[in-house]
Amino acid sequence: MADQLQINGVTRGHALYPGTFDVLTYGHLDLVRRAATIFRQLTVAVAQNPSKHQPLFSVAERVEMLRESVSDLPNVAVTSFTGLTVEFAQQVGAQVIVRGLRAVSDFEFELQMAMMNESLNPDICTVFMAPAPAFSFLSSSLVKEIARFGGDVSAYVPAHVAERLKQRMKENGWK
Repeated sequence: MADQLQINGVTRGHALYPGTFDVLTYGHLDLVRRAATIFRQLTVAVAQNPSKHQPLFSVAERVEMLRESVSDLPNVAVTSFTGLTVEFAQQVGAQVIVRGLRAVSDFEFELQMAMMNESLNPDICTVFMAPAPAFSFLSSSLVKEIARFGGDVSAYVPAHVAERLKQRMKENGWK
């Protein structure tokens, strides 16, 4: 039972899954759906990340696409935030930060971030989740690259996201 989940001897009922989600993929949604079965409450939060390149979609658009994609999950809330993830986790009452690991290349960065977050707030731990094998190669960057050249992304993103992506590519002068 999610209410009884113990990590480091402490019951963990609320998790935060942060990300830029530009663009939202089936890999992201796989982690959301699986985390929603583990934790009593899951907050999915779109981060405004100034260190990343200019996003294709605004924060409001990304929140809207996420909400549409998880509307069938009653224990999942979608929001956005700025600032430190660990501080936002504390603000919303999350005891766990969920992070996805696709490959060994993700591990070093994610582990470093998890250790930094723990040094900032030892009461919040990070849980790493691997995506289903079908999504282990999937990244937002690859999906955007396919869309830029007019490729079909319907196997990688929900239909409403694919449609918005196609429209945005046209607006930006791509195929």
